[in-house]
Amino acid sequence: QDCPAHYGPPTTIYNRFHRWSARGLWQRLFRALVTASPDDIHLIDSTTAKAHRSAAGGKGAEEQAIGRSRGGRTTKIHAVVDGRGRPLAIEVTPGQRGDLRAVLPLFALLPPARLCAADTAYDSDGFRLFLRQRGTLPVIPNNPTRKRRHPFNADAYKLRNVIERTFCRLKDWRRIATRYDKLARNFEAAVSIAALLTWWID
Repeated sequence: QDCPAHYGPPTTIYNRFHRWSARGLWQRLFRALVTASPDDIHLIDSTTAKAHRSAAGGKGAEEQAIGRSRGGRTTKIHAVVDGRGRPLAIEVTPGQRGDLRAVLPLFALLPPARLCAADTAYDSDGFRLFLRQRGTLPVIPNNPTRKRRHPFNADAYKLRNVIERTFCRLKDWRRIATRYDKLARNFEAAVSIAALLTWWID
């Protein structure tokens, strides 16, 4: 309803958005753009979006990436960004889903980078091995409970604040900060559109 009048009736605009989301158009546009700009550093993290009560009612809450956590109904946005904070890959899951479970889908279409910075949620021997096999140096702090310590570059880790700023920019979009969509594909499409614009206005 906030679109300019010459775009047409709000219902027509939404129906077109819905159809294009079902075809994966927005996600394909996003992937086509990011493949043009490989970078030598990847930053990975996730953030949660609270699901508004209007988001309930889609068939299968888990299937629609709505999960229950201490904060209530939430959806988690997993992302990999480059050194300039531009999103390279996005995955939407239920809010209680662990961060490591989204790693393979996120990196599947990305070229290897020189470095990958992540927080302690990604401190896993398996993830570290996965990165090294790609020729990428892990920059991940050791979990305090870890017995076998890995080398850690604290100076390189300071770059990780870039992805936090990316999430802040994405959540400037009210529709991303709070999820109103019943369908996961529509919410992911909205995130893809916001991510596309962060490339243009960077």
